[in-house]
Amino acid sequence: MPPSATWEDLVTAALLGTDRRTPPGLPAGETVSAALLDTAAVETVRRRSGLRPGHPADRPAPAPADPRPPLPAAAARRLSMLLADQSAGTGSRGTAPDLRELLPQWLATANTRGYAAPPETLPALLDAARGRTDLRPAALAFAGPRALWLARLNPDWRFALRTAPGSGLPDPEDPSRTRRIWQEGLFAERVALLSSLRSHDPEAARELLSSTWTSERAEDRLMFLDSLRTALGPQDEPFLEQALSDRSRNVRTTAAELLSALPGSSLAARMAARAVTCVAVDRTGATPTISVEAPHECDAAMERDGVAPKPPAGRGERSWWLGQLVEAAPLSAWPARLGGHTPDGIVALPVADDWQGELHAAWCRAAVRQRNAEWARALLGSPRAPEAGGPGAVSLAERAGLLGTLDPDERSAWVAGFIETHGLSEAFQLLGVCRVPWTASLGRAVVDALNIARDAGSYPWSFSGVMGLAERCLDPSEAGRLDALLAVPDERDDASPGAGGYWAEAFQRLVTTLRLRAAMLEELR
Repeated sequence: MPPSATWEDLVTAALLGTDRRTPPGLPAGETVSAALLDTAAVETVRRRSGLRPGHPADRPAPAPADPRPPLPAAAARRLSMLLADQSAGTGSRGTAPDLRELLPQWLATANTRGYAAPPETLPALLDAARGRTDLRPAALAFAGPRALWLARLNPDWRFALRTAPGSGLPDPEDPSRTRRIWQEGLFAERVALLSSLRSHDPEAARELLSSTWTSERAEDRLMFLDSLRTALGPQDEPFLEQALSDRSRNVRTTAAELLSALPGSSLAARMAARAVTCVAVDRTGATPTISVEAPHECDAAMERDGVAPKPPAGRGERSWWLGQLVEAAPLSAWPARLGGHTPDGIVALPVADDWQGELHAAWCRAAVRQRNAEWARALLGSPRAPEAGGPGAVSLAERAGLLGTLDPDERSAWVAGFIETHGLSEAFQLLGVCRVPWTASLGRAVVDALNIARDAGSYPWSFSGVMGLAERCLDPSEAGRLDALLAVPDERDDASPGAGGYWAEAFQRLVTTLRLRAAMLEELR
């Protein structure tokens, strides 16, 4: 190639076209295009031959050993199948099980039985955890230490370094590294560090947060403060009292909420003193009645203790202030104030002037916040009461929160009674707080209610949410009891057209899924 033609000349001619630009030294005419390519090939070899080889990168340290026992071969094949289905479309399934929803259960069982993940499945496990945050804790626990080793080599999997169980916690023998991560790390790393440390050493986590509290941004202070919900105790009160004077209203509100969850705190006592002046028993009538006199103002002291002065749209100021005072007051303050009644007796008292809904809703929030099962039972009432789902009763969202304070068996028994009396139309939210697999009584109540809905001739997709829960939550041993529901029923004159066939398909899918879950459990034994 003539010395006057450079690599840049060749590139320019190739981009513009040889009819517009001919590099120096190349023949004009029809052969110029071929000559350009030949010259570029020679120049490419020449340029590469002048490169010096780079230094080889350090070989990565070997992956750590996983001491857990390997999966049985059948379970390993099942895992590969479930992981392959994570990227599949959801579409119409017909009678086929939804494998996407079975992976969380499979992982939970494998973790309970202490198996190690097959090395060849780790990339797919990490990809699944990246795409579904609900899978991350179980998937990363199952993937084990080798997943963290892989995550350091692939930026797409770096989330695992922050969210894997214990990954945010440095060696307790190296406090300088803990301090360095806290002072210099990314926000997500600092949140992971604080959350991990809080679950292992609550006092050390609080002291770490205190060391930089005044220099943190308001939105960061709010996130960090939320970590104190873990292992919250009386020793956190001085720090939270200090946070009541924070310049951020959201931080003050969260600090007040945490303090009100400590019935022995000074804030709880202040709130009780305010709340009891608003609620009393009126004995002047034939029946003792609770009378309510809501606050007339929200003063500065109430604001400091977390009472928001401005109500949301559609709420009156006084009822808004009353609800906040009552939900933050210790529930133990009410029996002495309201005639020595038990929680059941207090809830049964009539409330004057239409204040019952506001007062009971505030007590519901207090029972959930203070984890008070006795008050939760009183506010829930009997699941078989005619008014359990009707107007004026505690809302279903509030009932779901109250159920969370009860032990799992009692919770399931209450929901089973509710479904037997009121059916499934309002039960979806309540079923979501029940232990999996469902107890035998709860499973029977759900299946019987589905059968009643089928016989009534309604379409099954009206109950698709409950049917989906049943596929994941019914005990697999119930599959045999459902065989009688697989046939297409005779359609009533008033039934929705084709509903029987749709119900048969839905029950077939339910039975197929239960049998698949049973096989999965057997493979993991």
